[in-house]
Amino acid sequence: MGSHSEDLSTTDRRATDRFPLENDVRYKLLQAKRIPQTGRGRTQNISSGGILFTTQTQLTLGQRVELAVDWPARLNEHCGLKLVALGKIVRSSAGTAAINIEKYDFRTRATVASAGTA
Repeated sequence: MGSHSEDLSTTDRRATDRFPLENDVRYKLLQAKRIPQTGRGRTQNISSGGILFTTQTQLTLGQRVELAVDWPARLNEHCGLKLVALGKIVRSSAGTAAINIEKYDFRTRATVASAGTA
């Protein structure tokens, strides 16, 4: 008879740990020769291989998408960061979608300058 931990490892299909991270996300569906469909949502969890996020409409499986996630950490404690990830939708339902990350990069996020600065 196997131990309980062995039973769990055989039923979990995820290759990487997922971290519950809820941040604003903007998504853009990349479609050849068409105006990209965009939307907003919130991440639900993130791993090194994928992102689960809420959507405004149901997205199509296999569709290529670019996500821009407001990252909680800051560069040099002052400059906001965003995670920009490119991938394909591998799971979709009314209100949520998941992508498999193919490529990602961290970029600086635009911040609102105070009115008195030149």
